[in-house]
Amino acid sequence: MTAALDVGNTNIVLAISDGGEWISTYRVFSDQKKTSDEYRVIFSSLLKNGDADPGAVDKVIISSVVPNLTLSMQKVMSKLFGVSPFVVSRFAETGLDRASIPAQLGSDLLCNLAWAHHVHPDKYVMTVDFGTALTFSTVSPKGEVKGVAIVPGLLTGVNALFGSTAQLPQAELSQPESCLGRNSEDSIRAGMMFGYAGLVERLIRQTSQELKARIYVMATGGLCQTIAPMIPLIDSVDKYHTLNGLRLLAQLNSESKDSVFKN
Repeated sequence: MTAALDVGNTNIVLAISDGGEWISTYRVFSDQKKTSDEYRVIFSSLLKNGDADPGAVDKVIISSVVPNLTLSMQKVMSKLFGVSPFVVSRFAETGLDRASIPAQLGSDLLCNLAWAHHVHPDKYVMTVDFGTALTFSTVSPKGEVKGVAIVPGLLTGVNALFGSTAQLPQAELSQPESCLGRNSEDSIRAGMMFGYAGLVERLIRQTSQELKARIYVMATGGLCQTIAPMIPLIDSVDKYHTLNGLRLLAQLNSESKDSVFKN
């Protein structure tokens, strides 16, 4: 079995796969002040009460966009599963054209692109990831990383609005009935949801125009299932997209002669 750890700016997600399905997923808050011992206790407790057998895990892979947590998570995963984790970098086997991978590309986006190209190898594919940052990553049929666009995520925008104004409340992000809000919550919801839907459509159309090609669009991230119905240009939605990319990279790199998966 494979354990995949996705270390993000807001959450850390640990997921266990039997090769075909995700048996268990656990989500904890990203806190750079916690020690590796504290994280080990947290994850150990979650695993103890979960459905997966930690002893059956023979591959561990980590994607981290929080450098201060990367080494700590390596130590935690090694102790939990007795396996040396593979940490995703631009030098990993991904199925993509390595020369086209930008030096500053985040490992989460690399996983997104790898999975997108794996699923649709004959198409231009864009992954729209509704996370702390809203990211648009595009790959060509040749596996070339064409580029990325980044804007603040939906929750980031709402929190910034709430924290910077005196009278506006925090609002739950759900599909609005109208863009004509009659109270503060509905007004924020209308502006954020319709506004971001329009933003996403514009970036998809702009990318398609620049590439002079039809793009297949895959959505993932925390709010993908909420906002995707408002965006007709999104072709598919998969909340496990990044984790699927991690699992794919675990397979590709365990098959490589340079694999670092060891007991």
